[in-house]
Amino acid sequence: MATVIAASATARYVRTSAQKAGLVLDLIRGKDVNRALATLKYTRKGIADDIAKVLRSAIANAQNKEGFSGDVDRLYVSACFANQGPSAKRVRPAPMGRAFRVLKRTAHLTVHVSERPEKVVAVGAVPTGEDNRPKRPQRQKGQPKADVRGQKPVATKSKKVKE
Repeated sequence: MATVIAASATARYVRTSAQKAGLVLDLIRGKDVNRALATLKYTRKGIADDIAKVLRSAIANAQNKEGFSGDVDRLYVSACFANQGPSAKRVRPAPMGRAFRVLKRTAHLTVHVSERPEKVVAVGAVPTGEDNRPKRPQRQKGQPKADVRGQKPVATKSKKVKE
């Protein structure tokens, strides 16, 4: 069996909070790389450009791995996450001689891509169009309809014939 190629890329000290980056990373987790790049292109968040850059780097890392099939369409985002980086502490002046502390947060963005395994069809397997499951018994003409819950016949109104 062929080995599955996996690669990753990390951008460190990106100037955003890990929580904000995580919202965008949730959008691309599990998607094919082409669909993920398209999603990031039309996402209205500033961090989406940085995540797209990391994703492209992970794709390039996978292409340079030994044993890669050469088909980028088989790559998908297997994992992506944002870890919190160091926070820079700053001071903001406040009224009456006081000061407020401001935290300028950073994040480490990591994207893992993997190659989807090829679908192996066993010889003599049933084609996907055919179904070998047993069919439900059909109601014969003239039999009353069954109640779904208890499988009891439901009384039906008989039509009165006008004379």
